[in-house]
Amino acid sequence: VQLQASGGGLVQPGGSLRLSCAASGVSLSDAQIGWFRQTPGKGREGVASIRASDRRTYYSDSVKGRFTVNKDNAKNTAYLQLNSLKPEDTAVYFCATGARHIIVSQWANPSLYNNWGQGTLVTVSS
Repeated sequence: VQLQASGGGLVQPGGSLRLSCAASGVSLSDAQIGWFRQTPGKGREGVASIRASDRRTYYSDSVKGRFTVNKDNAKNTAYLQLNSLKPEDTAVYFCATGARHIIVSQWANPSLYNNWGQGTLVTVSS
């Protein structure tokens, strides 16, 4: 299984980015996808997730209304659209896959995701 995250970069506050997560060895139609971020000295924070079949989405309070998670099963690729970016959004962003349906209350628990991409750095700065 390989997850290739891309799309990070340097953006000014208020700007936008779209992160992609190309999967191989796992079908995103059969796995819940999670997006996490991590800053130095901190654990991985779940920011968004999308369920396998019904595409129900979940967001952390810190990104709700600004980030959107989506996927294209035909391309086996997941996306995270980041809008209205703030300096505190600066982090390495990871995509991950877990079981087909993760317990709703645990969607942001990184231990429930067993495949991880390498991360892509998002820097929000003027």
